[in-house]
Amino acid sequence: MDYPELAARTRRFSHGAPRAVTVADDGSWVVFLRSAGPQDPADALWLLDVASGEERLVADPAVLLGDDAAAGELPAAERALRERLRLSAGGIGSYATDPGGRVAVFTLAGRLFRADLVHGDVVEVTTAGPAIDPRPDPTGQRVAYVTDTGATTRRGELRVIDPDGSDTMLAGEDSGVTWGMAEHIAAEEFHRFRGYWWAPDGRSILAARVDESRLTRWHLHDPADPTSPPVSVAYPVAGGPNAEVSLHLLDLDGGWVDVHWDRETYPYLAAVDWVDGGPLITVLRRSQQHGLVLAVDPRTGETQVHAELADPRWVDPIPGTPAHLPDGRVLVGGELAHDGYDARCLFADGTLLTPPSLYVRRVVGRLAAGGGPADLVVEASDGEPSQRHLFRVRTVIGGGVDARRLTQDEGWHTAAVGGDVLVVGYASLDHPGVRWTVRRGDEEVATLRSYAADPPYAPRPALERVTDRQLPAAVLYPGNHVAGRRLPVLLDVYGGPGHQEVVAARAAWLERQWWADAGFAVVTVDNRGTPGVTPSFEKVIHRRVADVVLADQLDALTALAGKHPDLDLGRVAVRGWSFGGWLAALAVLRHPERFRCGIAGAPVTDWALYDTAYSERFLGLPDEGTDIYSHHNLVELAAEPPRADDLRPLLLVHGLADDNVVSAHTLRLSAALLATGRPHAVLPLTGATHMAAGGTAERLLRLELDFLRTHL
Repeated sequence: MDYPELAARTRRFSHGAPRAVTVADDGSWVVFLRSAGPQDPADALWLLDVASGEERLVADPAVLLGDDAAAGELPAAERALRERLRLSAGGIGSYATDPGGRVAVFTLAGRLFRADLVHGDVVEVTTAGPAIDPRPDPTGQRVAYVTDTGATTRRGELRVIDPDGSDTMLAGEDSGVTWGMAEHIAAEEFHRFRGYWWAPDGRSILAARVDESRLTRWHLHDPADPTSPPVSVAYPVAGGPNAEVSLHLLDLDGGWVDVHWDRETYPYLAAVDWVDGGPLITVLRRSQQHGLVLAVDPRTGETQVHAELADPRWVDPIPGTPAHLPDGRVLVGGELAHDGYDARCLFADGTLLTPPSLYVRRVVGRLAAGGGPADLVVEASDGEPSQRHLFRVRTVIGGGVDARRLTQDEGWHTAAVGGDVLVVGYASLDHPGVRWTVRRGDEEVATLRSYAADPPYAPRPALERVTDRQLPAAVLYPGNHVAGRRLPVLLDVYGGPGHQEVVAARAAWLERQWWADAGFAVVTVDNRGTPGVTPSFEKVIHRRVADVVLADQLDALTALAGKHPDLDLGRVAVRGWSFGGWLAALAVLRHPERFRCGIAGAPVTDWALYDTAYSERFLGLPDEGTDIYSHHNLVELAAEPPRADDLRPLLLVHGLADDNVVSAHTLRLSAALLATGRPHAVLPLTGATHMAAGGTAERLLRLELDFLRTHL
């Protein structure tokens, strides 16, 4: 079995691997998801007892959804329906626990289940409709969930189930208004996937109300099922209206308090935290150049400014902030950009907690410190962007700046924490997958078993920094490469803000090794605009994304060829997806002298049609700089008459069920290419969303390879 088929069957070697790891607040248990084997897509809920080091299966989706159908006790039609639901559920996608780790709740095919983590019982909980994002209250007694009762547009109701099984609607309105759900901008651009938060005492809920009635609507049709009704998706187009988002404190006994802030000036609700003390929220201006960290009084809904965030380009809050520290101070993530510093740091009520040498990526949580004040565990890079390490940061008042590195092996680390227990996930170039270890103090007490398949090879990319900008880059050769043999070059790109490709983790290079073994030297570059180096490295792209990003890719390619003489720059192809798809098409259209052909998957062809927060963060408002948007518009670029020797073939690929970059983008680009006689092909993927997966991804890889071999 070769790589494309094996990757499709194993979901890129992730089936059977632990994921979604959480730790009880007292450190007694570790809860996680894992399927039964390398080709089993259905994740089950597992628990590891830290004291004994033993794992226990908590909830098996095959049992929960399959028992009654397999027993033959139901009518055939009902059995068939349940079997379809079981297969479509794909296992437990996510779960939520109370802080004490007594209960976990999750959904399967819209059905709500509650697992008693102490005794092991799992029961189905009757709901008023298909359940979304269930969460137990901090006492473990009640469960809140959202149900979408809209026929064609979303109508999210926030409901609470009491211990006696009574199900009460806490908030809900007519179609087009949702309660307790994150809007598109929050989830896609600010990584806020939640829309409600329990009070620490479990007696009230802080809930977001989202009114999408003003938004542009996309109507998505599934060509594979012409009888199915179109799905209507509310989409905030750059320069257009956003969803109206407000916050409200809802008591379980029916009380209601509105949260007050200047929502006209600060329309974006970027982050919410309510674990200790009162709620903390981060709100941003539409330009995202200024934000406020606000403390909310849960009795009155009034807010008080705890910190301001400001940057002439855009502010970039650190995940895991804001949050209350045990001593009452407020933890805020921000940037240190004076006195020669250029860093992402943590502050407590304005006091610096992390050294300027660190690039802080995420606050994991608090780790008990032997009876003293809890320390913070953070994920950060220290001078090498391809690696991410864990650091223990002291927060005691007067303790100065003190960050101790907890991980030493080169690679990419992540973590979960509870009490005095730290669970570390470690990926590297030296082994496949992510290895999870459970630590208590300085002692490793257990590991989380993985049943994932091992990839068929072990890529060894040459990671280096090139040009005077010290761009992270990598070159990957065929496994049987002989020095002196010139190779065509495949520039495999993403290049977009917020994401790195050049990382010291084997999973990032598995597919690229397949391309290399097909006869290419694969090159990958993290241009300016990508994270991990410094804030100024990221933000230099402001309002000039295309020029900076493309120039860095070209300069890095030239610099790498100087170090790697086997790279044949007379035969270069470029390939990318999403932002990388836009970049690949841009590269072929702007620099046909360098690129012989390109593959653009789900490209954003016109940033004025992409969402507000993303486009406006990097390019500004369309009416403030129409020339900037035109400069970044692939359709306008493709419409320019080409010279005969500038005609370079493009393969455009797009999932027809994509609700992030709708297929109209690609069709408009195809029309412009056709009008100017530019050679191209369009490959529509029926039923595929923004990223191809499974068998579709396998077949797509082979079609892409045929395209490159034909034209390169």
